[in-house]
Amino acid sequence: MADKEPFVREDVRGFLTMLEQIGGKGVEEVGAEMGRQQMRAMGSLAEAPARDMAVKRDLACPGPAGDIPLRFYDTKERREAGPCVVFFHGGGFVIGDLEVYDSLCTEIAHRLDLPVVSVDYRLAPEHPFPAAPDDCEAAARWVASSPEELGREITGLVLTGDSAGGNLTIVTTNALTNDTADVPVLVQAPIYPVASDITKHKSFAKFSDGYLLTGSTMAWFTKQYGGDPDDPRNTPMVGDCSNTPPTVLCTAGLDPLRDSGREYAAHLIQQGTEVAYFEFPGIIHGFTTLRKAIPSGQKDVEAFLAAIRNKLDRIKA
Repeated sequence: MADKEPFVREDVRGFLTMLEQIGGKGVEEVGAEMGRQQMRAMGSLAEAPARDMAVKRDLACPGPAGDIPLRFYDTKERREAGPCVVFFHGGGFVIGDLEVYDSLCTEIAHRLDLPVVSVDYRLAPEHPFPAAPDDCEAAARWVASSPEELGREITGLVLTGDSAGGNLTIVTTNALTNDTADVPVLVQAPIYPVASDITKHKSFAKFSDGYLLTGSTMAWFTKQYGGDPDDPRNTPMVGDCSNTPPTVLCTAGLDPLRDSGREYAAHLIQQGTEVAYFEFPGIIHGFTTLRKAIPSGQKDVEAFLAAIRNKLDRIKA
């Protein structure tokens, strides 16, 4: 029996049709620098505007190879002691930056009513694996120490990020579970993450062409990053994921990475981790930063963030 055609939302179909009409080359054809410019251009065209913040400033923290640029967001000038969100952006470990994810970080700060620190970790191919996980772990530990630069007393961390940043969320959570920081990771919240070998999954074959993120682009990202497939800091599911804190995880129904997120969520549930799992049907990889072009994705982002808020409220209670 042949696979039936997948469900595609109307606004997603319109966006994909527009991309097809525009044409253009993938990052694997134009290279890293042009790919970074393309991602910024896509963000300015397709992403919702940033929300107003009481605090929004660039700063830096010490890293293993020099200072790591950060951007700090808060809906309040001052606040009582509490958790802080640490955000790791996507982009295949090669493209993506603070600007592309600026609007999403303001949405996270607004919906959770928490400070957010966005991490501009080093990118491949200039800085291949393990530069990214090294920087993300260093930044998370720095935030956990309630540094003077933040002017906040941090009582716990919420680690989140999308795609490559979802991978870095899991890897950093595992690092801070095995060797604790000054405060605990209260919740991890990976967004359509890479957690296992994606090439073995049906979704990778089914959605490898025509749904924004392609199989050839993913293969190119993987080559640029140069991670060891047997290293849990590259492929989290080959390592020990026990004692993982409460997790909120989402996947997109039309994403070649979908089944890796599914597999990871099932793995956590089987070992007794508290998991809230969302699979948003009819939508593509990258929807969290395409909310102007794909307005229906806003409700998905809101549902995902509400689940994080719910977990934090239950922990506090």
